[in-house]
Amino acid sequence: MEEVQAKVLCHIDEIEEGATRGFLENDAGHDLFFVVKLDGRLFAWRNACPHVSGAPMAWRKDAYMDAKKQHVACHAHGALFEPDTGLCIQGPCLGQSLAKVPVHVDQAGMVSVLITDIN
Repeated sequence: MEEVQAKVLCHIDEIEEGATRGFLENDAGHDLFFVVKLDGRLFAWRNACPHVSGAPMAWRKDAYMDAKKQHVACHAHGALFEPDTGLCIQGPCLGQSLAKVPVHVDQAGMVSVLITDIN
């Protein structure tokens, strides 16, 4: 049986409240997914707008929130998403959702992802 491997990303305190942080760049230099921290909880989403399959969402590194820091934004298409549910509430993919990436926080506060969840 194959052992499932986890990839440690950072400590939970390295992600600021209300901010986002991208992780694990692909061959094109775009983050595979990003994490949003709200009320001390983490929500992770694939860096791919559902409007155009695989389209990266940030306009620069770790810039996934809108100007008011209330919603996740696809800066290519203008879509806005609820940061805790991933649901599109405005834009060309209204009603669709971002793809969730399960992240885990251990007792020491280290944030990790299972390799099988990001492939």
